[in-house]
Amino acid sequence: MSQPNIEQVRQYLLDLQDRICNELELIDGKSHFIEDSWQRDSHGGLEGGGRTRLITDGTVFEQGGVNFSHVTGKSMPASATAGRPELAGRSFEALGVSLVIHPHNPYVPTSHANVRFFIAEKEGEDPIWWFGGGYDLTPYYGFEADAIEWHQTAKDACDPFGEDVYSKYKQWCDEYFYLKHRGETRGAGGLFFDDLNEGGFEHCFNFLQSVGDSYTKAYVPIVERRKDMPFGERERDFQLYRRGRYVEFNLVYDRGTLFGLQSGGRTESILMSLPPLVKWRYNWQPDPGTEEAKLYDVFLKPQDWLKLAG
Repeated sequence: MSQPNIEQVRQYLLDLQDRICNELELIDGKSHFIEDSWQRDSHGGLEGGGRTRLITDGTVFEQGGVNFSHVTGKSMPASATAGRPELAGRSFEALGVSLVIHPHNPYVPTSHANVRFFIAEKEGEDPIWWFGGGYDLTPYYGFEADAIEWHQTAKDACDPFGEDVYSKYKQWCDEYFYLKHRGETRGAGGLFFDDLNEGGFEHCFNFLQSVGDSYTKAYVPIVERRKDMPFGERERDFQLYRRGRYVEFNLVYDRGTLFGLQSGGRTESILMSLPPLVKWRYNWQPDPGTEEAKLYDVFLKPQDWLKLAG
């Protein structure tokens, strides 16, 4: 089995962050990402640093963050060891790129992506390493063409690695990005994978790169199609209400958020995923037959989007 090359992963992730930021700046045409480079020295047993990049008040993007981090710790937090007790007592090294983009226009979906690498070590024992990541789409007003294209791009990224890879990670995404207390998915899904080490380091790293490189291929065409659609107060109000679900998921269920907070990570970088404006209402329901109801009836339920494409 090929041995992990952490520096190779690091260089890829830094380049991926650069490329994603450059592409999103071109679409926005007004705002640019500001960079906050940070370093942590032995805070709660956690060391390392990263590059937090934030875009705000753009023509297209109301707020978005594209973050790189590379940290080491003396012990794995509870969120990581709960399902994998063999990791308890091991030091770890974690690096990744994580992003969330909140557009201004309600017809442009929010998107999230993450690619990451972990290695956990203990003296006298073999290291345990794995890759994880994926991306998902959170529309406010659903368009079947967007969901189909999004999933087709995800499938294209997976297909070189096996005919069942897309379907497996698509299902995992539907199950992971699910708000149990609401009985609905967070959005139209995508890909989610974790604990990936089967086939050796090189094979798994190639898959990670395929997923990471395909994110803008999936998202940019959707943004270009929807960013100039006219909208009014009704659409904006619904968008802010639905953003509340995004907050609920990230603070209650998201593994990355829990891992970062439990391990003593940098709070500002971890919580940059939250939207700048949001609303909650008591027991609100959409009127039947409306575009808002269609989101609930179609896009917040797992769908075989590629089958709909014919």
